[in-house]
Amino acid sequence: MKNVIAIVGIHTDIGKTIASAVIAEALQADYWKPVQAGNIGHRDKWVVENLISNSKDRVHAEAVLLSEPMSPHAAAAIDNVEIDHTKFIWPSTDKLLLIETAGGVLSPMYEDVTMADFVKYYELPVILVSKNYLGSINHTLLSVEVLRSRDIPILGIVMNGETNKESESFIEAYSKVPVIARIPFFEELTHTAIKDCAVEISKSLSEHVKH
Repeated sequence: MKNVIAIVGIHTDIGKTIASAVIAEALQADYWKPVQAGNIGHRDKWVVENLISNSKDRVHAEAVLLSEPMSPHAAAAIDNVEIDHTKFIWPSTDKLLLIETAGGVLSPMYEDVTMADFVKYYELPVILVSKNYLGSINHTLLSVEVLRSRDIPILGIVMNGETNKESESFIEAYSKVPVIARIPFFEELTHTAIKDCAVEISKSLSEHVKH
């Protein structure tokens, strides 16, 4: 599928939504999260809408919206909702579209379908979002291996949060996947902070993301 990139994480709670907002602002891309689990008080769509420019036209409604904040396959069972990624109605846009997945690479979307299966089905290239913590080298390299085993193109790695040069250098050297952007921890999460970061990383992103 042309002009679409999946934003995939090495784990849950590593900052995919914030990374998606910064990348969307940097590349002036649209944003879509196909499956949102947990719709009371928080939706990732709302977070991105509050952080990027012209969000009304660039942030698209979910294909599946579930009530419980848990793994989509479990939330779907509670809501008695059937998910079928092959039948999603995609947003209509002429811009680059960023698709935020849920959880990690092998987190379930439903039943026996993982996020990697979804990405592979639509033949999407990915930007892999990582974060420095004890064990993140392992999680990052395992995610790279999973994506490569399915012949899913990896455009690069985005590091989110605190910098750890030793960890990042090892990941780049071992995986041969470049770190194409670094997104800091934001003391204040505002549109201005996102825009400033987007300006800083836009050149590096553009060198690796052709659209």
